[in-house]
Amino acid sequence: MRILQVHNFYQQPGGEDQVFAAEFALLTARGHQVKQYSVHNDSLHGISRLRTFSRTLWNGQTYQAIRRLLQSESIELVHAHNTFPLISPALYYAAHNANIPVVQTLHNYRLLCPAATFFRDGNVCEQCLGSRLPYQAIVHRCYRQSAAASATAVSMLAVHHAAGTWTSKIDAYIALTDFARQKFIDGGLPPEQIYVKSGFLAADPGLGAGSGAQPYALFIGRLVEEKGIDLLCRAWSRLGSVIPLKIAGEGPPGFLTRPVSGIEYLGRCERAHILELLKGAAFLIMPSLWYEGFPMVIVEALACGTPVIASALGSMNELIQDGVNGFRFSPGDANALVSCVKNALHDGKLAAMRAATRTCYEQNYTADRNYETLMSIYNAACNRRATRCAIPNRSYKDDRPTEAASCERRH
Repeated sequence: MRILQVHNFYQQPGGEDQVFAAEFALLTARGHQVKQYSVHNDSLHGISRLRTFSRTLWNGQTYQAIRRLLQSESIELVHAHNTFPLISPALYYAAHNANIPVVQTLHNYRLLCPAATFFRDGNVCEQCLGSRLPYQAIVHRCYRQSAAASATAVSMLAVHHAAGTWTSKIDAYIALTDFARQKFIDGGLPPEQIYVKSGFLAADPGLGAGSGAQPYALFIGRLVEEKGIDLLCRAWSRLGSVIPLKIAGEGPPGFLTRPVSGIEYLGRCERAHILELLKGAAFLIMPSLWYEGFPMVIVEALACGTPVIASALGSMNELIQDGVNGFRFSPGDANALVSCVKNALHDGKLAAMRAATRTCYEQNYTADRNYETLMSIYNAACNRRATRCAIPNRSYKDDRPTEAASCERRH
């Protein structure tokens, strides 16, 4: 196939970027011709709020650029990863008007929650779930802690809900877990258009040997509230010298204000170092307070045979099987995390779990298995587009949303 991959990079690298690159490698290695169209949020510097607002609703430059690409490259399918904020839903209309099927991976909950996280004030928040005008996000400044930025996200969702963009211009959605799929169904997306495809590793890092005589626990991720980093520090202040903890990641300046005995802060690490750390760890800890999308670090841990101790919440509740490839504890409960760590260390199961953890990876998260699933979703999207094109008297005119188009003309 001739495929166009589309992605809007955030200012801080994340798992979405990894999947974008990994699927490019997956497809090209199997003979597909893949073109990429991407923008980066660094280009937001110097753009006025008004201009950012109008581009988020409808980016005319995106629309024209995609139309040219579809024609010049004879594209057969468009696969979008992230379109917020700069690419905008104009992408879907450009493909729709050219009768090209569109697949959208749902890496986060942006279509249901303006902040994309279902997280506010230290807790899971679903107040906007199912709302066509999620104004509460403006009241609580959910996106970037700004009323103006939140209003931009809310307006984009409201305009395109009203225009039917999410139901009529996208042929297939990819949810990363069954849990996420159900949330999107609850939020109003058509169940028959949502498929589940997990993350995967383009290259197998191989089974690690574990930590041997000097065991250590490991946290990998952004040092932000929703990742449960404060909970982790509180738990380790109680664990004392039971097992040292290595933390690999970075966050806002001053987020960690005090050292904690038994914790070693490694800062941001390159991927090769991350894999070495995972192979040597007794276990990975995921104390997240929010649902998570599909943490690629969990897949990396499973591939290395490293069990995962995770919050029993959202996707983690689905990915981690208690006593098989890790352990789960009550989310947000530092005492429960302390007990979970102690039990994992004292019951003698960790070493024996490494083989089962590796098997979990081999059965679910290899490139070959993921490719089969991806192609079945592409075929479903193509079939749905062909069915839509066969509807009598269907007119594929330039049917951009009226509100968005008028906003573009004004600004």
